Amino acid sequence: MKLKKLYSSREVAAVTGLSARQLQWWDRRGIFTPSVPAHPTDRGGFTERRYTPIELLELMVLADLRRRGFTMARLRRLLSVLRARFEVRLYDAIEGTGPVTLYIDGDKIYARTAAGDLFNVLDQPDQPLLVVGESARLRELTVREPPSRRRGKRRPGTPTRARGRG
Repeated sequence: MKLKKLYSSREVAAVTGLSARQLQWWDRRGIFTPSVPAHPTDRGGFTERRYTPIELLELMVLADLRRRGFTMARLRRLLSVLRARFEVRLYDAIEGTGPVTLYIDGDKIYARTAAGDLFNVLDQPDQPLLVVGESARLRELTVREPPSRRRGKRRPGTPTRARGRG
């Protein structure tokens, strides 16, 4: 993918697997607001939201967490705790790019500080965990592309969908 200064909500939806409607819903509820919000035009319509490359990467992580079963409330809490407790945004906590690194273990997300302290971000972000040995189940939270939607091949016995408009 070629990097651009700003991405439209359609481009973000295509890359993340989120729908444009989900992005709009997240924006309206303050979960994830784009750098360039939609605004009214002279003709009575609205412009499209625009996202920075950093926001695109953050949305890729959030979309992946949604596919893993994380609720919107938990994603909102993740973003809030990162801002309030660790004073970083999601981008600064993925792939070792900042002072905090996020790890995932099934349905729990942990933050490891540069000093090595480990916190359960969603449940007890103010209480460092006592870690005895390293858990092999912890995986660093990284940017992942959504699974591709395959077209063309059909399993035998699967009905075909009509491709007309309507």
